[in-house]
Amino acid sequence: MKIAIIGGGIGGLCAAVALQKQHIEVEVFEAAPTFQPVGAGIGIGSNAMQALLKMGVGEKVYTDGTSLTTQVFQNSHGKTLNTIDFGAIKRLYGQENITIQRADLHSTLLDTLAEETVKYSKKCVDVVTEDEHVTAFFEDGTYVTVDLLIAADGIHSPIRQKLVPGSAPRYAGYTCWRGVAENKGCVDSHTSCEIWSTTGRFGFAPLKNGQVYWFACVNARERDSFYHSLGREEIACLFEKFPAPVSELILDTKPDDILHHDLKDICPLKKFAYGRIVLLGDAAHATTPNMGQGAGQSIEDALVLATALTEFADFQDAFHYYEKERVARTAKVISLSRQIGWSAQLSSPFLAKARDTVFPFIPSKALLWRLKFLFDVKF
Repeated sequence: MKIAIIGGGIGGLCAAVALQKQHIEVEVFEAAPTFQPVGAGIGIGSNAMQALLKMGVGEKVYTDGTSLTTQVFQNSHGKTLNTIDFGAIKRLYGQENITIQRADLHSTLLDTLAEETVKYSKKCVDVVTEDEHVTAFFEDGTYVTVDLLIAADGIHSPIRQKLVPGSAPRYAGYTCWRGVAENKGCVDSHTSCEIWSTTGRFGFAPLKNGQVYWFACVNARERDSFYHSLGREEIACLFEKFPAPVSELILDTKPDDILHHDLKDICPLKKFAYGRIVLLGDAAHATTPNMGQGAGQSIEDALVLATALTEFADFQDAFHYYEKERVARTAKVISLSRQIGWSAQLSSPFLAKARDTVFPFIPSKALLWRLKFLFDVKF
């Protein structure tokens, strides 16, 4: 069996790693001309760490990452509203939640693959399925014909939108900046934090080597030219009334290293497999980042799909099993993440006050129970 993966992001590379571990021939086709160490930090939940360990890369990821013991939620005055004990997750499910530089995770996956697995400057412009094979056509005029094709080409996936008309990304209602700054002793080495206000939301988490990953969100119209034009100082001004170290972290980030995107997801799909083509990662179930599960669900996809293709003689049976394991689970993540984002981004003073009044009375164990379906998983 020969498999092509379209897209060299975390999901695509994890799929390649998992498939090669099962001695399945695979090539990855990436549109970019080379690997670019871009992106800020990301969270990897204990569920995804279980999958990475199964793939044989988990120990290296742990080494490059920073374990989190606590998640803190605060209001704009710095008052703690509630906490989640990540230590309880480790005690219950055996793995830690970590943060890591996206580029470090990407590099580990690339280093694990056989040489020449990833082909660069290969932007896929079309796919055509026939009875016994599927062909991917690239912008440079070349093509590849394989037995199966995994579309891991992201939230804007042209392959998904060809297979599922009307599956374009939907805007979540808020725009987001992200960056990495030096810690300077202002952030606890194992605690992540979110600060909620009617003017916006700010979050930060420690990374390796004394760095901090941060994000800042405000409600906005899609493609709002005002927010897209803001520089570092203007972004800091939006959050000047937030408690320390918010403005500090923004101003300590190199201007060219600040990323900005309107946040989107896709409406949950009812299926991921279409003949000899199967969707994976953001191409299948892009979600807003409010649960820190975008990369995690892609990693889960990769392991489940590779395992299925090994255990089932017929690829259709493997795809059916993959859908059974992944469609409903990822749909729940999309829905819950969108709900969390709506609550965290409240701009109404009345609704925000009601939220901040009720939230401290919700037991931390109840918050953890709500996430039980995520972490209570075995691969």
